[in-house]
Amino acid sequence: MAQTYGTARSGTPRRGESGPGRPRRESPPRRVTVTTAAVARAARAGLADTGPMISLELARALQEAGLRWRPAPGDRFSIDQPELAGDVFTISEMTVEARTYPTGTILGFNGTTEWALDSVTIDQTVWRPREDQLRELLGATFRRLEREPDGYRVLATFPVGPGTEEVEHVAAEPADAYGAALLDLIGRSAP
Repeated sequence: MAQTYGTARSGTPRRGESGPGRPRRESPPRRVTVTTAAVARAARAGLADTGPMISLELARALQEAGLRWRPAPGDRFSIDQPELAGDVFTISEMTVEARTYPTGTILGFNGTTEWALDSVTIDQTVWRPREDQLRELLGATFRRLEREPDGYRVLATFPVGPGTEEVEHVAAEPADAYGAALLDLIGRSAP
């Protein structure tokens, strides 16, 4: 089973059609389906954790696609254990602190807030990027975010060979639209 994160519209210019003063011809919309194992498991489990932050299933798909996280104050994450899957933690120098050692990064829980947890290794977590972080990761490929009747649309321009391709990703929440665009970009960048 695969999870579809919305639609993408491809606007790849054909030879001789792009460039200054020449119109760019767009192809019809196409569905973008992400088929990673984590997304399939989440879809079968009925997870629908969308809201002001990126969904857990999309965060897992981004992690499996190769997105790396350098924890910083304000970052949100989940611990990838079934009994804690619904909990979202925030890095804070007061409560959850990222400690970097030569052997790796651990997330330490200070004080009595999370009395049952001392620390977890970063590979036991799933980063839940915010909209601003996702937009920053899209970099110069990001064009704009639009409100749609059924959600939000992220428009981006991805490099394709010597040219570019215009894509759109639609999702119920802005963070998931940004996340779907980033997942698409990572997928296109993979060897």
